[in-house]
Amino acid sequence: MLTTRFYSTFRRIFITFFCILSFWFSYTDISNASIDDDRYDGNIFVVYAGNGSLVPSKLTLKQSLARKMPVILVYYLDDNSDSKQYAFIVSRFQEFYGRAASIIATTVDTIPLKDKYEPDELGYYYKGGIPQTVVLDQKGKVVFDEIGQSKFEDVDDMLRKIFDLVPRSESVELKRKTFNEFNSELVPQTKE
Repeated sequence: MLTTRFYSTFRRIFITFFCILSFWFSYTDISNASIDDDRYDGNIFVVYAGNGSLVPSKLTLKQSLARKMPVILVYYLDDNSDSKQYAFIVSRFQEFYGRAASIIATTVDTIPLKDKYEPDELGYYYKGGIPQTVVLDQKGKVVFDEIGQSKFEDVDDMLRKIFDLVPRSESVELKRKTFNEFNSELVPQTKE
């Protein structure tokens, strides 16, 4: 008799939980979020770039400047379609320059509101648009600052100057190998 009551109670709880869960899923738009809308669907670097290692950054801006490292600052929002589409490009910056430069991707919602910022604070370089890419050289001088989806090649050209690398026209040509609609990898092009 005790087991019959237990199973009966368990069954009611399960049915109630299932009904609540079904109701919740039917009235939420979480499953409808995509790269082309301004809905929140998680960390954009994990979801759209396949790279969760970008956030949080390994070093702060202050630490990077103290080590005299070049810095790539990227300001974004997780619920912004332009930022979602740009996440893949930011991941490519890490692919090529992640060991030599500090890549700091920060959501603008986390910048504290202040009247004045110091050059070692993230709010100092933010201009109010997203996505925004700022590149600082080893001395902390701004050498690139652009609002919107910057082309990888434009940032790469600046980083090649900072690191004294050969221009892209003189380096090995790389070709994309696609894994899925969001993720790919660059591999040397072979002559066929």
